[in-house]
Parts: sequence; C-alpha cells; structure tokens
Amino acid sequence: MNTTDYKIIFSSMKRSILIVLTLICFETLTQAQNMSTTKLGEIITKVSDTVQHQNNVYKFVYKDTILLCMTDENANRMRIVSPIIEIFKLDENQLKNALVANFHTALDVKYAISEDILWSVFIHPLKELNEQQVEDAILQVYMASATFGTTYSSTNLIFPGSAPKEEKKTVKKKELKKT
Repeated sequence: MNTTDYKIIFSSMKRSILIVLTLICFETLTQAQNMSTTKLGEIITKVSDTVQHQNNVYKFVYKDTILLCMTDENANRMRIVSPIIEIFKLDENQLKNALVANFHTALDVKYAISEDILWSVFIHPLKELNEQQVEDAILQVYMASATFGTTYSSTNLIFPGSAPKEEKKTVKKKELKKT
C-alpha cells in the first residue's frame, strides 16, 4: 500500500466516524426530549406549593400565584398560564404595555386575552420539552404575572426597545379570586 491508499482509507474512516457520532448525538437528543403529561406533573409537583390534577390539567400555586398547565399529548402541545386581571379593569396604557412587552421583555411568555381575562402564557410542543425548560417556563409565567403593571417582564433579559409607559392608576392583580 502506498500513501495515497492510506489517505483514501483514512478519509473514508473519518467520514464513517463522523456519521456514527452524528447519529449517536441525534439519538441521545431525541431520547432526552420526550416529555409527557405524567413527567410534566412530576416537575410541577416538585416546584409548586400545592397541586390539583384532573385529566390533562394541573392547577397549582407557585409563590402564591395560581398557574394552570394543560396538555394534549395527541396534538403534542402544552401551555402554562396564569390569570392576571379581568380585561374591563385594564386601561389603554396597560394593554399597550403588555403588547410592547410581548416583543421586548416577556420573552418566552406572552400576555394574552381569553374569556375576558388577561393571562401570562407559555405555549410549547410537549414532547420536545426538558425538565429545565419546564421549570424556566413556570418561573417566566409567574414573573410575567407578578411584574404586570410595572416592568412587564418574564426574566431579567430585555431586548432593546421602548420602555413601558407610566401607569395612570394602579390596579391590583390579586383582585382575581383564588379558586
């Protein structure tokens, strides 16, 4: 065998090793990201003060704030939400600040309206989540709810842009009844 033959063999081995390593990494990642409603419930129970569970819905208290987690394994979707305030109690600046925050300070969480209530909301494919992402999502939903009316933020990270406008009046988010 000459040096050219060795170079060809070595090049072929390098490609084969690279392919095998890529497949191993891909397999490891897909196995690690296989969240289910049951695993999600275990994480919620671990980080929450109290938890109620019925079918695919977890209602829990995190740092004195009510959160809900709903899953649909068939559609591979989940959401974690927290009620903030009834929409008739919102003023125009609060609504505008919430929309601006969706772009700059709410990050993975968004402010959204449903059933005449403003919510902080995290929505994500279920199976692709890992434990750290779930814990982070719970914290962000909580923070977006807790900072509504002030910084409108879900973390300390802020994308550059306009700051929230001054509030004309203070509205307490705790006016919603805890059930």
